[in-house]
Amino acid sequence: MRKLFYKSVAALLIAVLIQSASLHSALALSVGEERKIGEQLLYQIRSAFSLVDDPDLVVYLRSLGKEVLDVAGLQYFDYYFYIVQSDEFNAFAAPSGLIFFYTGLIGAMESEDELVSVLAHEIGHVARRHLAGRVEKGKLVSAASLAVALAALALGGGAASQALFTGSLAAGQSAALHYSRKDEEEADLMAYGWMKEMRRHPQGQEKMLETMRRVSRYRSDKLPQYLLTHPNPEYRLNYVQSLMVVDDQELVSFEDTDDLEFLRFKYRVMSTSDGAERLREYLLSRITDSRLDSHGQLMAKYGLAQVERRMNNYTRSEALLDQVIAAIPGWQILTTDKGVLLFEAGRPEEARDLLARSFKKNPKDMYAAYNLARVNMALGNLDEAENLFKVVSYDLPQYAKVYFELGKIATAKKEEAAAAMALGKYNLYEGKLKLAEFSLKQVLQHSQATKQEKLEAERLLETIKRVQEK
Repeated sequence: MRKLFYKSVAALLIAVLIQSASLHSALALSVGEERKIGEQLLYQIRSAFSLVDDPDLVVYLRSLGKEVLDVAGLQYFDYYFYIVQSDEFNAFAAPSGLIFFYTGLIGAMESEDELVSVLAHEIGHVARRHLAGRVEKGKLVSAASLAVALAALALGGGAASQALFTGSLAAGQSAALHYSRKDEEEADLMAYGWMKEMRRHPQGQEKMLETMRRVSRYRSDKLPQYLLTHPNPEYRLNYVQSLMVVDDQELVSFEDTDDLEFLRFKYRVMSTSDGAERLREYLLSRITDSRLDSHGQLMAKYGLAQVERRMNNYTRSEALLDQVIAAIPGWQILTTDKGVLLFEAGRPEEARDLLARSFKKNPKDMYAAYNLARVNMALGNLDEAENLFKVVSYDLPQYAKVYFELGKIATAKKEEAAAAMALGKYNLYEGKLKLAEFSLKQVLQHSQATKQEKLEAERLLETIKRVQEK
């Protein structure tokens, strides 16, 4: 009876929190102010870091976010998910639904459920508007200064962080932006409830908190930024474990998540970082680790193929990738991976055949579309390349690299206004606002620019003006 009582109380708490997430009000900041802060924060992050924005990685993360949001209910904001190129153990949610994962944190994860647990936790903070509620509006110079302070917190304690803090909020004010114990408990409870609703075992949440506890113990001299802004991993772990004890009979029926997609995502992300030799050693140890199942060992081999590709060891990379394809022959994205590899290895015709096959099977595969466009461009098929790049830009409108390629095509065709527009967008989404402003003003002054191009340039210039407001 006691266990049934605790189970009923836990279920009621989860239901109340989830239902009230969209009703939380009387906060210091309005929803409109939060959106402005989020927009300014995004450009602060873009100017300080590179974003890992390969189409396959962005689409995968976006799909997991949608899965959480489908059960989270009505939200104040649209959500966008970004991968920050940094070895820091960190993730960060802006007040307006922008969620950043650092490559260092992704590398510490072992399963998709761990990734989903962090993602759901961050969505919980945004849904409950925790940061907005902690801001004492009267102490702020402006929304821009809050965005700068949030960016400094996201960056950690390095030189870039200190430079951002200079002239904005005092250190005491920034400390108020850290989540409280109650904030963390609420976000953990919401994440727990959402994971159950998605039929994902909260064990992923438990394992992620165990990793955080381990990191906090072994790096107590200099805690990672994530553990400074998201404190109390020990207490949070105990809290989630107590919920799991109450739900133990229900959780027995949950099936294990297939982690193939996650492991591909993880190793693709890790291979973008520096330290290829260190990663190679790690993956070689995983391939021979008897504690891993066959899929874990196989995907470590996939990761090694990505490392070899990054180091221009194309023959070795192809041999490893072929072994993975042979073991999982129906996984189409591996064909795309091989097409990308062959293109980089100087075999564009073979690459085109594979990438065209992938894109034909799945016209929504922007990873295949983008790389097929690159191949066509290299082969001199500019019109085909341009059409494919435009398809990608419609689906991923903030993907900077696609505008760089479109700019090269426009330049080759002597379409000066289109080239300036593409360059403006490229610099905008790279966080280079002054360069973006220069190019977009060129569009407005160009006699060949269409009315639509000028309207778009004006809109983007307004964006630049808005995010630079003090």
